[in-house]
Amino acid sequence: MELEVERQSNPVDMIEFVAANNDWSFERSGEDEIAMTVEGRWTDYHVSFSWMEEFEALHLACAFDIKVPENRVNEVIRLLSQINGQVLMGHFDFWRQEEVIIFRQSLLLAGGAEPTNQQVEVLLSSALDACESYYQAFQFVVWSGMDAQRAIDAVMFETVGEA
Repeated sequence: MELEVERQSNPVDMIEFVAANNDWSFERSGEDEIAMTVEGRWTDYHVSFSWMEEFEALHLACAFDIKVPENRVNEVIRLLSQINGQVLMGHFDFWRQEEVIIFRQSLLLAGGAEPTNQQVEVLLSSALDACESYYQAFQFVVWSGMDAQRAIDAVMFETVGEA
């Protein structure tokens, strides 16, 4: 049995509302998509939210500017595998078309559920936290030639105190 549920608003409208309330600059590129750049500690992140009507899901993609040269692709894929085993929600992916690394996550809104601003903020903050946590590991693999395990070990140690 399939029920037709009338959605009250486009979930991307909530993203726009949250972005405006937080003074984030954004661009609404269509009815079902919004993009913004968010400043992180290590780099700027290019974030887009897309409403996927057929899946009733709000999809977040967060990319950062690390171009992966062909000779480092296999090691980056090993790193992705190790990192994705540690990430609770969402996952990292290698986008071959652009040769960049992206973090992806979706918020399921089946049955006409509407996203709350808290859900949107948590979706974005958890994506940015994941990117910030592993950005240096990607740099180590791409630019320093480290293997995936050494790169993970280098970023996962816990620092106590400040210098």
